[in-house]
Amino acid sequence: MVRNSPTSPNLWTYQWHNWYVLNMSTDSVSDVVYRRVGESIRRGVYAPGARLPGERHLSEQLGVSRATLRVALERLEDEEALSRSAQRGWFVPRPTVGEPPSTLQSFTEMARSRGLHATATVLDQSVRSATIDEATRLAIAPGAKVLSIVRLRGMDGTPVCVDSNVIPLALGAPLVEVDLTDQSLYENVERLCGVVIDRSAYAVQADAATAEMAPLLQIAQGSPVLIGREVAYTSDGRPLLLGMNTYRGDAYRFEADLYRTRG
Repeated sequence: MVRNSPTSPNLWTYQWHNWYVLNMSTDSVSDVVYRRVGESIRRGVYAPGARLPGERHLSEQLGVSRATLRVALERLEDEEALSRSAQRGWFVPRPTVGEPPSTLQSFTEMARSRGLHATATVLDQSVRSATIDEATRLAIAPGAKVLSIVRLRGMDGTPVCVDSNVIPLALGAPLVEVDLTDQSLYENVERLCGVVIDRSAYAVQADAATAEMAPLLQIAQGSPVLIGREVAYTSDGRPLLLGMNTYRGDAYRFEADLYRTRG
């Protein structure tokens, strides 16, 4: 009998067959793991912010190798369904919000665009006198009455930000008795007050969660937060709303189009 040489067609076919079966089997198994873990995320087995079991434990649970498991997890990471860190391992990221570049959206509109349900719990809705700074930025008389609205905003049950707004009472009087639970403030301003929000001057800065904000956002005191401050204007340039949004640091992404100036 003649042995197959290293270059024998029969041996080459045998090696190719083994390589093909091995790789196709690995791909097939990783696809199954990808679907099973993805389905667990969608069903809420692993809730937003939750950490997955360690790779060794999870691979034993699923009956696959860690290499195969990692292929599936990295695929979910590419789709932003999972995140990983050296400290926490694999975890489900919390929903993030953020307007598309150069687009003004309300919190409710941002949630809708992502297929999420926006919630709002009213923490304060009261009439008071404007501070000197508020009066200046709203172009109203010092001490003029304003409507102050503070709400805890969330997406699909996850707290995302504390939303504080101040509106001149001359414009916002129709909102004083309105229940703004799970409602869009922008939409109610336009529908009930008869004014259209045309643009917003917006600034963002990083900060640390205060003792007051931390429990509302379900994070530890001192955790990173992003604070957005805005002045919203009508189409004729009148300021109609001051806003301050305190976002969890892991729940907000700010995007902007930046242009170089040419001399």
